Amino acid sequence: MRVYLDHNATTPLRAEARAAMAAAMDLVGNPSSVHAEGRAAKGLMERARAQVAALVGCGTNQVIFTSGATEAAALAAAQKARHGGVFAALRTEHDCLLSWADEIAVPDADKSALVAISAANSETGLLAENGLVPGNRAEQAVVSDITQLAGKLPVRFGAVKPSYMILSAHKLGGPKGVGALINFTTEDPAPLLTGGGQEMGRRSGTENLIGIAGFGAAAQAGAADVAAGRWDEIAQFRNILESALEAASNLPIFVGQRSGRLPNTSCILTPGWKGETQVMQMDLAGFAISAGSACSSGKVRASTVLRALGYDEEEAASAIRVSLGLETTEEEVLRFADAWTRQLTKHAARAA
Repeated sequence: MRVYLDHNATTPLRAEARAAMAAAMDLVGNPSSVHAEGRAAKGLMERARAQVAALVGCGTNQVIFTSGATEAAALAAAQKARHGGVFAALRTEHDCLLSWADEIAVPDADKSALVAISAANSETGLLAENGLVPGNRAEQAVVSDITQLAGKLPVRFGAVKPSYMILSAHKLGGPKGVGALINFTTEDPAPLLTGGGQEMGRRSGTENLIGIAGFGAAAQAGAADVAAGRWDEIAQFRNILESALEAASNLPIFVGQRSGRLPNTSCILTPGWKGETQVMQMDLAGFAISAGSACSSGKVRASTVLRALGYDEEEAASAIRVSLGLETTEEEVLRFADAWTRQLTKHAARAA
């Protein structure tokens, strides 16, 4: 049987999301219509908005539904004119934010700008300082990517909240193709899409009601999982995996092993053994893993995230990411460790 260990790329659809989506399919109304059918659709959408708001700790009017985190990132970046006219991003940010950056660094504190600082890195699992969602500081507004954090850890803020947060349904057990921008500012963001004036004029286009319903249900279930401490056991399984690999070889480097990171993520470097080769070998062995962000894993190049963290070209090129889910078992991670170790032995024999 195959073992899925690539939950940071996408998660299986949760039963709660599937049920909510099936119920939404039976609603004929358009949420913008004023008749009874339209009001029923609107009510379902607003329930989902409240569920997402409860997950991330914001008001319902601050949730703007989008087609995913990429659109949410674009909508946030487009607001740079309101925040100094410069959009800056760390080299470790996801490409959906880096692609909009005017500057690849955080500007000096006295320079007004909109700055992208993620709460958790998708490739390494590393958390922002103190595990808090990065907030605004000095003259700089912050857009924080919480797509990997939400539904795994509590969404906690410091003294000041960010200006914007972005998240995606399919990273927490919801459907693909729906996400949200959370707007903590006092102004509505200038829309990228205009026309019908949906989402209170902030994002035109008939809402993806089925996807939104699944998003809301997944958000509610994810919040319950965090509150129940279900990810603590997954962190233990992640640690068991790393201990098993360490016992088998002194080669692996575990990125951020002694730092704050997501409970489900292990980024493993094995210098001299290409990450994409490992992904293919483990796929043939029945395990789904990745060599980095799913959006860029098809590109044969060393991770820019790992290079930015100080790892050399060979180390960065050897990276694999193993990301567990709530259904992952200890037996599965030990099976993976055994299969990976066998492949490492074969690799070492070929290299000798």
